Amino acid sequence: MSLPQAPALDLLASLKRPLQWALSAGLLAALVALLMPNYYRSEVRLLPVESKGVSGTLGGLASAAAALGVNVPGSDSSDANFVDVLNSRWLREQLLQTEFQYPIRSWRFGAARVEKGSLYAFLDVKNMDRALKGLGEILSASRDLKSKVISISAETQSPELSQLIVQRAGKLLEVFLQEKGRTRGGAKAAFAEARLADARREMDEAEEILRRFLEGNRNFQTSSDPAVRLKGTRLETELRLRQQLVSAIAMNREQALLEEKNDIPILNLLDSGNLPIEKSRPARLALVLITMLLVGAAGWLWLNRAWIQARLLAESEPSESV
Repeated sequence: MSLPQAPALDLLASLKRPLQWALSAGLLAALVALLMPNYYRSEVRLLPVESKGVSGTLGGLASAAAALGVNVPGSDSSDANFVDVLNSRWLREQLLQTEFQYPIRSWRFGAARVEKGSLYAFLDVKNMDRALKGLGEILSASRDLKSKVISISAETQSPELSQLIVQRAGKLLEVFLQEKGRTRGGAKAAFAEARLADARREMDEAEEILRRFLEGNRNFQTSSDPAVRLKGTRLETELRLRQQLVSAIAMNREQALLEEKNDIPILNLLDSGNLPIEKSRPARLALVLITMLLVGAAGWLWLNRAWIQARLLAESEPSESV
Protein backbone atom coordinates (compact mmCIF):
# COMPACT_ATOMS: atom_id res chain seq x y z
CA MET A 1 0.00 0.00 0.00
CA SER A 2 1.32 3.47 -0.85
CA LEU A 3 0.54 6.86 0.64
CA PRO A 4 -1.67 9.21 -1.40
CA GLN A 5 0.22 11.59 -3.59
CA ALA A 6 -0.16 15.40 -3.32
CA PRO A 7 -2.77 16.78 -5.76
CA ALA A 8 -1.49 18.35 -8.96
CA LEU A 9 -1.04 22.12 -9.00
CA ASP A 10 -2.17 24.40 -11.81
CA LEU A 11 0.77 26.80 -11.84
CA LEU A 12 -0.79 29.49 -14.02
CA ALA A 13 -4.00 29.55 -12.01
CA SER A 14 -2.10 29.65 -8.72
CA LEU A 15 -0.13 32.69 -9.86
CA LYS A 16 -3.10 34.82 -10.92
CA ARG A 17 -4.18 36.23 -7.56
CA PRO A 18 -0.63 36.58 -6.12
CA LEU A 19 0.34 38.59 -9.21
CA GLN A 20 -2.66 40.85 -8.73
CA TRP A 21 -1.71 41.40 -5.11
CA ALA A 22 1.92 42.03 -6.09
CA LEU A 23 0.92 44.64 -8.68
CA SER A 24 -1.37 46.39 -6.20
CA ALA A 25 1.35 46.41 -3.56
CA GLY A 26 3.85 47.67 -6.15
CA LEU A 27 1.59 50.57 -7.08
CA LEU A 28 1.12 51.48 -3.42
CA ALA A 29 4.89 51.23 -2.81
CA ALA A 30 5.55 53.42 -5.85
CA LEU A 31 3.14 56.05 -4.52
CA VAL A 32 4.81 56.00 -1.10
CA ALA A 33 8.29 56.10 -2.67
CA LEU A 34 7.40 59.14 -4.74
CA LEU A 35 6.44 61.02 -1.58
CA MET A 36 9.64 60.07 0.24
CA PRO A 37 12.25 62.90 0.35
CA ASN A 38 15.55 62.59 -1.47
CA TYR A 39 18.80 62.39 0.46
CA TYR A 40 22.12 63.66 -0.86
CA ARG A 41 25.60 62.57 0.21
CA SER A 42 28.74 64.71 0.11
CA GLU A 43 32.23 63.50 0.94
CA VAL A 44 35.61 64.99 1.88
CA ARG A 45 38.68 62.80 1.39
CA LEU A 46 41.95 63.56 3.18
CA LEU A 47 45.36 61.95 2.92
CA PRO A 48 47.34 62.47 6.14
CA VAL A 49 51.13 62.69 5.86
CA GLU A 50 53.09 61.90 8.97
CA SER A 51 55.60 64.64 9.66
CA LYS A 52 59.23 63.94 10.45
CA GLY A 53 58.88 65.36 13.91
CA VAL A 54 56.36 62.73 15.02
CA SER A 55 58.04 59.90 16.88
CA GLY A 56 57.24 57.25 19.44
CA THR A 57 54.09 55.17 19.58
CA LEU A 58 51.58 58.02 19.80
CA GLY A 59 52.98 61.17 18.24
CA GLY A 60 51.54 64.65 18.45
CA LEU A 61 48.01 63.86 17.34
CA ALA A 62 47.61 60.93 19.72
CA SER A 63 48.77 63.05 22.65
CA ALA A 64 46.29 65.77 21.75
CA ALA A 65 43.50 63.24 21.34
CA ALA A 66 44.28 61.75 24.73
CA ALA A 67 44.10 65.24 26.26
CA LEU A 68 40.50 65.50 25.04
CA GLY A 69 39.53 62.12 26.41
CA VAL A 70 39.73 60.22 23.12
CA ASN A 71 40.81 56.63 23.63
CA VAL A 72 43.83 56.18 21.38
CA PRO A 73 45.80 52.91 21.45
CA GLY A 74 49.46 52.76 20.68
CA SER A 75 50.31 52.97 16.99
CA ASP A 76 53.29 53.49 14.76
CA SER A 77 51.51 56.23 12.80
CA SER A 78 49.29 58.98 14.13
CA ASP A 79 46.98 59.05 11.11
CA ALA A 80 45.17 55.97 12.44
CA ASN A 81 43.69 58.21 15.13
CA PHE A 82 42.10 60.81 12.86
CA VAL A 83 38.78 58.94 12.85
CA ASP A 84 38.80 58.96 16.66
CA VAL A 85 39.28 62.73 16.61
CA LEU A 86 36.46 63.17 14.08
CA ASN A 87 34.19 61.08 16.30
CA SER A 88 35.17 62.92 19.49
CA ARG A 89 32.53 64.79 21.46
CA TRP A 90 34.54 68.03 21.30
CA LEU A 91 34.60 68.14 17.51
CA ARG A 92 30.96 67.13 17.10
CA GLU A 93 29.73 69.67 19.63
CA GLN A 94 31.61 72.36 17.73
CA LEU A 95 29.95 71.15 14.53
CA LEU A 96 26.49 71.18 16.11
CA GLN A 97 26.96 74.79 17.21
CA THR A 98 28.01 75.97 13.73
CA GLU A 99 25.45 78.01 11.81
CA PHE A 100 24.72 77.12 8.20
CA GLN A 101 22.60 78.66 5.45
CA TYR A 102 21.12 76.23 2.95
CA PRO A 103 18.03 75.57 0.78
CA ILE A 104 15.81 72.62 1.68
CA ARG A 105 12.42 71.18 0.66
CA SER A 106 9.78 70.35 3.26
CA TRP A 107 8.64 67.37 1.16
CA ARG A 108 9.40 65.67 -2.16
CA PHE A 109 7.54 68.09 -4.44
CA GLY A 110 7.58 71.08 -2.10
CA ALA A 111 9.17 74.42 -2.94
CA ALA A 112 12.73 74.96 -1.72
CA ARG A 113 13.12 77.43 1.13
CA VAL A 114 16.32 78.91 2.55
CA GLU A 115 17.04 77.98 6.17
CA LYS A 116 19.66 79.56 8.43
CA GLY A 117 20.64 78.18 11.78
CA SER A 118 22.82 75.77 13.68
CA LEU A 119 22.94 72.06 13.03
CA TYR A 120 21.60 71.60 16.57
CA ALA A 121 18.46 73.53 15.57
CA PHE A 122 18.22 71.54 12.32
CA LEU A 123 18.09 68.25 14.26
CA ASP A 124 15.35 69.73 16.53
CA VAL A 125 16.10 67.64 19.62
CA LYS A 126 15.76 68.30 23.34
CA ASN A 127 19.36 68.02 24.54
CA MET A 128 22.95 67.71 23.38
CA ASP A 129 23.16 63.94 23.90
CA ARG A 130 20.26 63.36 21.49
CA ALA A 131 21.80 65.86 19.09
CA LEU A 132 25.06 63.90 19.09
CA LYS A 133 23.14 60.71 18.41
CA GLY A 134 21.27 62.38 15.55
CA LEU A 135 24.51 63.75 14.14
CA GLY A 136 25.89 60.21 14.13
CA GLU A 137 23.14 59.25 11.68
CA ILE A 138 24.12 62.13 9.37
CA LEU A 139 27.91 62.28 9.63
CA SER A 140 30.34 59.39 9.32
CA ALA A 141 34.12 59.10 9.22
CA SER A 142 36.19 56.15 8.07
CA ARG A 143 39.78 55.27 7.16
CA ASP A 144 40.96 53.01 4.38
CA LEU A 145 43.56 50.65 5.81
CA LYS A 146 45.45 50.30 2.52
CA SER A 147 45.56 53.85 1.21
CA LYS A 148 45.21 55.53 4.66
CA VAL A 149 42.71 57.94 3.10
CA ILE A 150 40.33 59.51 5.62
CA SER A 151 36.75 59.91 4.34
CA ILE A 152 34.23 62.26 5.95
CA SER A 153 30.70 61.95 4.54
CA ALA A 154 27.35 63.56 5.38
CA GLU A 155 23.89 62.72 4.08
CA THR A 156 20.91 65.08 4.44
CA GLN A 157 17.87 66.19 2.47
CA SER A 158 19.76 69.30 1.31
CA PRO A 159 22.75 68.93 -1.07
CA GLU A 160 24.17 72.26 0.13
CA LEU A 161 23.88 71.29 3.80
CA SER A 162 25.64 67.96 3.21
CA GLN A 163 28.50 69.79 1.52
CA LEU A 164 28.75 72.43 4.26
CA ILE A 165 28.80 69.80 7.03
CA VAL A 166 31.71 67.79 5.62
CA GLN A 167 33.71 70.91 4.80
CA ARG A 168 33.21 72.25 8.32
CA ALA A 169 34.21 68.90 9.83
CA GLY A 170 37.45 68.99 7.83
CA LYS A 171 38.16 72.55 9.03
CA LEU A 172 37.52 71.56 12.65
CA LEU A 173 40.00 68.72 12.28
CA GLU A 174 42.63 71.22 11.11
CA VAL A 175 41.80 73.50 14.06
CA PHE A 176 42.20 70.56 16.40
CA LEU A 177 45.63 69.76 15.01
CA GLN A 178 46.84 73.36 15.15
CA GLU A 179 45.35 74.61 18.42
CA LYS A 180 44.61 71.56 20.55
CA GLY A 181 47.65 69.47 19.66
CA ARG A 182 49.97 69.88 22.65
CA THR A 183 52.96 68.04 21.25
CA ARG A 184 56.16 67.10 22.96
CA GLY A 185 57.93 69.79 20.98
CA GLY A 186 55.55 72.37 22.42
CA ALA A 187 56.21 71.17 25.95
CA LYS A 188 59.97 71.35 25.35
CA ALA A 189 59.65 74.85 23.93
CA ALA A 190 57.65 76.06 26.94
CA PHE A 191 60.18 74.58 29.37
CA ALA A 192 63.12 76.04 27.42
CA GLU A 193 61.48 79.48 27.39
CA ALA A 194 61.07 79.46 31.18
CA ARG A 195 64.60 78.17 31.72
CA LEU A 196 66.01 80.80 29.36
CA ALA A 197 64.41 83.56 31.40
CA ASP A 198 65.98 82.15 34.59
CA ALA A 199 69.39 81.79 32.90
CA ARG A 200 69.32 85.40 31.67
CA ARG A 201 68.43 86.64 35.13
CA GLU A 202 71.32 84.66 36.62
CA MET A 203 73.65 86.04 33.91
CA ASP A 204 72.55 89.60 34.75
CA GLU A 205 73.28 88.95 38.42
CA ALA A 206 76.75 87.61 37.58
CA GLU A 207 77.44 90.70 35.43
CA GLU A 208 76.34 93.00 38.23
CA ILE A 209 78.57 91.25 40.78
CA LEU A 210 81.59 91.46 38.42
CA ARG A 211 80.83 95.13 37.67
CA ARG A 212 80.83 96.03 41.38
CA PHE A 213 84.08 94.09 41.89
CA LEU A 214 85.78 95.87 38.97
CA GLU A 215 84.82 99.29 40.31
CA GLY A 216 87.28 98.78 43.16
CA ASN A 217 89.69 96.42 41.44
CA ARG A 218 90.16 97.54 37.83
CA ASN A 219 93.61 95.96 37.50
CA PHE A 220 93.01 92.90 39.68
CA GLN A 221 95.15 90.75 37.35
CA THR A 222 98.27 92.65 38.46
CA SER A 223 97.21 92.95 42.10
CA SER A 224 99.72 91.83 44.72
CA ASP A 225 96.91 90.27 46.72
CA PRO A 226 96.34 86.63 45.59
CA ALA A 227 92.81 86.65 47.02
CA VAL A 228 91.83 89.60 44.81
CA ARG A 229 93.25 87.94 41.70
CA LEU A 230 91.51 84.65 42.54
CA LYS A 231 88.14 86.33 43.17
CA GLY A 232 88.32 88.33 39.92
CA THR A 233 89.19 85.24 37.90
CA ARG A 234 86.36 83.30 39.55
CA LEU A 235 83.81 86.03 38.79
CA GLU A 236 84.90 86.24 35.14
CA THR A 237 84.66 82.46 34.79
CA GLU A 238 81.19 82.47 36.36
CA LEU A 239 80.02 85.13 33.91
CA ARG A 240 81.37 83.21 30.89
CA LEU A 241 79.61 80.06 32.10
CA ARG A 242 76.34 81.98 32.45
CA GLN A 243 76.73 83.43 28.96
CA GLN A 244 77.42 80.00 27.45
CA LEU A 245 74.40 78.58 29.29
CA VAL A 246 72.12 81.28 27.89
CA SER A 247 73.38 80.60 24.37
CA ALA A 248 72.85 76.84 24.73
CA ILE A 249 69.33 77.20 26.11
CA ALA A 250 68.41 79.69 23.37
CA MET A 251 69.55 77.19 20.73
CA ASN A 252 67.57 74.39 22.41
CA ARG A 253 64.48 76.59 22.48
CA GLU A 254 64.73 77.25 18.73
CA GLN A 255 65.16 73.53 18.11
CA ALA A 256 62.10 72.76 20.25
CA LEU A 257 60.05 75.31 18.30
CA LEU A 258 61.05 73.63 15.04
CA GLU A 259 60.12 70.23 16.46
CA GLU A 260 56.75 71.61 17.53
CA LYS A 261 56.00 72.67 13.96
CA ASN A 262 57.13 69.32 12.59
CA ASP A 263 54.97 67.42 15.09
CA ILE A 264 51.75 68.74 13.51
CA PRO A 265 50.54 66.20 10.92
CA ILE A 266 49.92 67.45 7.38
CA LEU A 267 46.56 66.88 5.68
CA ASN A 268 46.51 66.65 1.90
CA LEU A 269 43.04 67.49 0.58
CA LEU A 270 42.05 65.00 -2.12
CA ASP A 271 38.33 65.90 -2.40
CA SER A 272 37.08 69.17 -0.95
CA GLY A 273 33.46 68.02 -0.64
CA ASN A 274 31.35 67.99 -3.78
CA LEU A 275 27.90 69.50 -4.17
CA PRO A 276 25.83 66.35 -4.82
CA ILE A 277 23.40 66.43 -7.73
CA GLU A 278 22.19 62.84 -7.82
CA LYS A 279 20.38 61.50 -4.77
CA SER A 280 21.98 58.80 -2.66
CA ARG A 281 18.66 57.37 -1.45
CA PRO A 282 15.92 56.19 -1.48
CA ALA A 283 16.25 53.52 -4.18
CA ARG A 284 12.65 53.75 -5.33
CA LEU A 285 12.78 51.11 -8.07
CA ALA A 286 14.41 48.58 -5.76
CA LEU A 287 11.82 49.33 -3.07
CA VAL A 288 8.94 48.72 -5.49
CA LEU A 289 10.43 45.50 -6.88
CA ILE A 290 11.22 44.08 -3.44
CA THR A 291 7.71 44.91 -2.22
CA MET A 292 6.14 43.20 -5.24
CA LEU A 293 8.35 40.15 -4.78
CA LEU A 294 7.61 39.79 -1.08
CA VAL A 295 3.84 40.32 -1.44
CA GLY A 296 3.61 38.00 -4.43
CA ALA A 297 5.62 35.25 -2.76
CA ALA A 298 3.73 35.57 0.53
CA GLY A 299 0.37 35.51 -1.30
CA TRP A 300 1.30 32.45 -3.33
CA LEU A 301 2.47 30.57 -0.23
CA TRP A 302 -0.70 31.46 1.65
CA LEU A 303 -3.10 30.45 -1.11
CA ASN A 304 -1.28 27.16 -1.75
CA ARG A 305 -0.47 26.26 1.83
CA ALA A 306 -2.55 23.05 1.69
CA TRP A 307 -0.73 21.83 -1.43
CA ILE A 308 2.64 22.74 0.08
CA GLN A 309 1.80 20.89 3.31
CA ALA A 310 0.68 17.80 1.44
CA ARG A 311 3.79 17.89 -0.74
CA LEU A 312 6.06 18.15 2.28
CA LEU A 313 4.32 15.26 4.01
CA ALA A 314 4.53 13.12 0.88
CA GLU A 315 8.26 13.73 0.59
CA SER A 316 9.03 13.28 4.27
CA GLU A 317 7.33 9.87 4.65
CA PRO A 318 8.69 7.10 2.38
CA SER A 319 6.09 5.07 0.50
CA GLU A 320 5.43 1.57 1.81
CA SER A 321 4.03 -1.36 0.01
CA VAL A 322 2.50 -4.54 1.39
